Amino acid sequence: MEEEFKETTYREIGNFNGSGNIIKKHDAHITGITRITVEEDSDEGVKIILKKDAHDNIQEIKFVCSCGQTKTIVLDYNE
Repeated sequence: MEEEFKETTYREIGNFNGSGNIIKKHDAHITGITRITVEEDSDEGVKIILKKDAHDNIQEIKFVCSCGQTKTIVLDYNE
């Protein structure tokens, strides 16, 4: 039951010098940590995916419709 309430945490990989679909360990550079939360509105069939950084600042909001269309809002805190 406890697993249901945890946010999934991922390591972000920045630009790498490799080519193709394979990323080798020596080419990858970790740029940060991302947390992803998925919320679903059962009435409208819309999933809301929140992508947060390590400090819980929302970086991206993605709306996914049950019909397959998506809309994304990217938040940039740099001035």
